[in-house]
Amino acid sequence: MVEEIRKAVEELLLKVPGLYCVLITDRDGVPVLKVNTDKAPELAMRPGFLSTFGLAVDQGSKLGLGKAKTLICSYSQYQVIQMNKLPLVISFIASDTCNTGQILGLEQYIDPLLLNLTLAVADT
Repeated sequence: MVEEIRKAVEELLLKVPGLYCVLITDRDGVPVLKVNTDKAPELAMRPGFLSTFGLAVDQGSKLGLGKAKTLICSYSQYQVIQMNKLPLVISFIASDTCNTGQILGLEQYIDPLLLNLTLAVADT
């Protein structure tokens, strides 16, 4: 099952020019599945960085904004897009020039892949 999902995610990675990494993690930033190119920044793939999504979602909900669906962060050389699919979080790491809309469009392809992973993570 995981290998089939990995292959599907690898295909998605190749569809978007400038996309360096797709990470599927639990809410604490622990990797469940990681597909990346050699251009992906190592520090951005660490659980300490990835777990900040949960903190940002909590802060936004305290402001009365509701639960965040997607968080987009733009840096000088990279952009990080994280999607809330609790109990999973999908993180995309891309170049700063990568088309953000194309990355957001991958959601429709990733959602069906997450069904079995969500069940496995929810059971643990």
